[in-house]
Amino acid sequence: MDKFILIADDHKEITSILETYLLQNGFFPIIASDGEEALRKFNAFPIQLILLDIMMPKKDGYAVLQTIRQASSIPIIMLTAKGEEGDKILGLDYGADDYIVKPFSPKEVIARIHAVLRRVVPLSEPSTKQHLTLHNLSLNLETYQVTIGTAQLNLTKKEIDLLWVLASHPNRVFTRDELLDLVWGYDYYGDMRTVDTHMKRLRHKLNLDEDSPWHIKTIWGVGYTLETISN
Repeated sequence: MDKFILIADDHKEITSILETYLLQNGFFPIIASDGEEALRKFNAFPIQLILLDIMMPKKDGYAVLQTIRQASSIPIIMLTAKGEEGDKILGLDYGADDYIVKPFSPKEVIARIHAVLRRVVPLSEPSTKQHLTLHNLSLNLETYQVTIGTAQLNLTKKEIDLLWVLASHPNRVFTRDELLDLVWGYDYYGDMRTVDTHMKRLRHKLNLDEDSPWHIKTIWGVGYTLETISN
């Protein structure tokens, strides 16, 4: 079965180079030159991964990313000429799985694609457990829904995966390296700041008060733990 990769970028030179390398590595590239075309082709083909440029006509990459994330957790790698930290954080916050700053090596793109595809299957424990309840927290990996009490939270896939790892092992301290391996995979090209960025966003969205029976605690110089309060 062909592995369809959607390349959404309005620069023909870039799409041409990526198309050549994708074909050489056993992928079937689908090209879109603007955001609206990207959404149409995403809905028309069995796409397995998206290479998504930020600066595109009609709809930019952020708008495309947000639209797709409303219905799908398909792996998305952002392509951007912008090197500012804020642009990377925004893409990750909207649900991107990885980002690559232009100019880039096509071989690096292929390596990133392989790494992301190897971790497509939602994070799970050795068992088939897909639902977890801890105090007032409920996580469901079948539907990727998270609730605290009766309130459903709007979290990205990576934020849910991080929360699942911590909540599955309450009071255990995970190093940043361990979280990178478990959530992003051993071949991830980013750095440990990715964990800190996602954790900051996750905490903000959880918005836990002081009376919460659990909190995500930073263990300085080590990593993070989901600390529970014993009654």
